[in-house]
Amino acid sequence: MFYILFKMKKQLIFILAISVATALGCKKSKTQPGVTPSPVPTPIVTIATRAQLTKDSIFLYAQQIYLWNDKLPTYALFNPREYTSFSLELDNYKKELFEITKYSNPFEYKPGATSSKYSYIFDKANQNPTASIKETSSIDLEGNGNDLGIRFGFYGSDANFTIYVSAVYQNSPAEKAGITRGNMITKINGVTYGSNFATNYSAINTAISGTTITLEGLKSDGTNFTTTLVKSIFKSSPIYKTKILTAGLKKVGYLAYARFSSAANSITELDAAFNNFATSGVTDLIIDLRYNGGGYVSTAEYLINLIAPSTASGVMFTEHYNATMQSGVATILSNQPLLDANDKVQYSNGKMLTYANVNYSVAGNTEIFAKKGTLTNVANVVFIVSGNTASASELVINSLKPHMSVKLVGLTTYGKPVGFFPVIIENKYDVYFSLFETKNSLGLGAYYDGFTPDVRDSEVPAGTIMYDFGDPNDNYLKKALDQIAPGVKVTSQARTMTAKQQEFASPSSSVINTDLSDNEFKGMIETRFKIKN
Repeated sequence: MFYILFKMKKQLIFILAISVATALGCKKSKTQPGVTPSPVPTPIVTIATRAQLTKDSIFLYAQQIYLWNDKLPTYALFNPREYTSFSLELDNYKKELFEITKYSNPFEYKPGATSSKYSYIFDKANQNPTASIKETSSIDLEGNGNDLGIRFGFYGSDANFTIYVSAVYQNSPAEKAGITRGNMITKINGVTYGSNFATNYSAINTAISGTTITLEGLKSDGTNFTTTLVKSIFKSSPIYKTKILTAGLKKVGYLAYARFSSAANSITELDAAFNNFATSGVTDLIIDLRYNGGGYVSTAEYLINLIAPSTASGVMFTEHYNATMQSGVATILSNQPLLDANDKVQYSNGKMLTYANVNYSVAGNTEIFAKKGTLTNVANVVFIVSGNTASASELVINSLKPHMSVKLVGLTTYGKPVGFFPVIIENKYDVYFSLFETKNSLGLGAYYDGFTPDVRDSEVPAGTIMYDFGDPNDNYLKKALDQIAPGVKVTSQARTMTAKQQEFASPSSSVINTDLSDNEFKGMIETRFKIKN
């Protein structure tokens, strides 16, 4: 709607220019006889292209709704139409959006970055396979997969690294082939990798992005396997695994959660897990979010209420939009219909509701604890985290910190205390600007550099092997259990590497790359809106 109004305005200017020119041309000359009158100049009319109008829209929306809009320059100084260097206009839009985020420094943008950390633009045509959030997603927020269903982790050094399967999605080609987290990969399509990551990166990425792949490797018990996977469409659970572990006198509930999918996709499974924890007498929790990049704020709120003790009350977290939004003068949002859960236009008193009708004040965006489930007496929770732990995952951690004992084990988290909702342009692109920052009940937020773990450790110590989710030999899980029951050994079947595994293992345990096969969504989407009175 915005670009239609913009185009109408351009046409109106054109009509006025022609009218003025006509009036001047028809007006009786007042020049003296013998004097040649100056010719009336022909008006120069520039008609904007569709791409130029889209570039205008991206910037004009940012001027009103971007979280750091007070740092942006004027339209004339920014000149959004100058972004024309790429043959694909979507790439030009991404470049423009990235340039907008640079003005947020030191928040969303860090000097030296080559792409936006939080904001992005998504072409609706690239859905995967039905309702994706990001065009590069290997699996979307509803668990719709359209790939091989496998994630890889790379450990060691650039000159000597080991490839492990770090996660497998349920119902995927990888799971059906018997691949599990912890399998060591020795060859991909017949090629051995591990000696130069910088050189191997592109080839490995191409291989795992293909329609078929042949993997050779070693299982955690040291036996060999060879399998060929074919890309297909599948539906995956948001939960990797749940388990109940005994640590001394304590019963520990373990949940490995993949993504904060919608309520319809997550709540039934979360309820089942926590009901089992409650009936089994669980006293402590370990929530594994090491590969969880976020999702819906509403689902994060639900998980917080499942974890929190019954004593937790009052403010859970608050959302802070910019001053323009809070004061209700982001008028450009009147061009964005406020759709319901079924993507249908909503009405109130016969008028269509738009995002301009939403209450963006802090008071209108304050969430209160409302305990869910029957697991009420948990006082300690340990989160397993990594650089892939982002947004809604970090919101859960930050919101629980003032109300119970919270410990983190793993690697520094991604650092994304901001959320968004989509702005639709051209009915083709969803633009996700950083729109609001979250803070807990103590007013603490701003974790733009991520949370530093209480126990920082490598996922695969040198000389050992990787284990599946929920296995107490998993290094992160072992450290998490030690936070709950210090010095207590959990029954396990720890194994050292076989000679064959040692042949392919690097001497270093450093994580050199965990994102090569991580194309999942990272973000925090708000869908709960209160209408202004």
